Amino acid sequence: MSILTVKDVRKMFGGLTALDDVNIEVKENTVTLIMGPNGSGKTTLINVISGFYKPDKGRIIYMGRDITGLPPYEIYRLGIVRTFQIPAPFIKLSVIENMLTAYPDNPGESFLKAPFRRLWIRKEVEAVEKAYRILDLIELSNLADHPSFKLSGGQMKLLEIGRALMSGAKLILADEPASGLNPTLAHKIFNYLTKLKSLNVTFLVVEHRLEVALQYVDYVYAMSKGKIISEGIGENVLKDPRVMDEYLGG
Repeated sequence: MSILTVKDVRKMFGGLTALDDVNIEVKENTVTLIMGPNGSGKTTLINVISGFYKPDKGRIIYMGRDITGLPPYEIYRLGIVRTFQIPAPFIKLSVIENMLTAYPDNPGESFLKAPFRRLWIRKEVEAVEKAYRILDLIELSNLADHPSFKLSGGQMKLLEIGRALMSGAKLILADEPASGLNPTLAHKIFNYLTKLKSLNVTFLVVEHRLEVALQYVDYVYAMSKGKIISEGIGENVLKDPRVMDEYLGG
């Protein structure tokens, strides 16, 4: 079953067509890759799906609901969460505190309810327990009290994924999750993504590190000049003459 459908989406910036009638389907509990050279439209597509840009044409369907043009905060609340190429944790907070900021609808954050501990203490305990379960999954629980600014680049990327999971995300849009990491850490990040599918989470990933990503993803879309030029299993997409000509240089 598809969790996300992008139908005939077009996005223009002045006279430049950044997305040219793009169509993609993302199946539930998969890792789907969007590949393509710089300027091919990958990040623009992520921006349109997540609400940062409104498409000039077409529709975005998420879990059967038309979310085209909704603002980012509403899309976030529906369960679509984006991570960025350069992680941006709250650097003055610890790892566990960063996780707790993403927990939704905590009554302890309410101005009116905060003075009445009995109204929020159970929810607070649930939030902390959930945070530690997720940190265990991404192997950061031993750093729970660690200042987030002291994390390595790879650990910061994992913390971003952890915060997305903490929010209750069903679809995570991951922008270059392996960027800037050594090969060992890059493989580790993608290995986590495949494991996290078991939590009923779906990933749509933009990544240049094809030598890493293609070993883990379930389906691939190749983009060039704002269009989808090929799709399918990774090995087949790489062999597509259109991909070799447009992306790999023939």
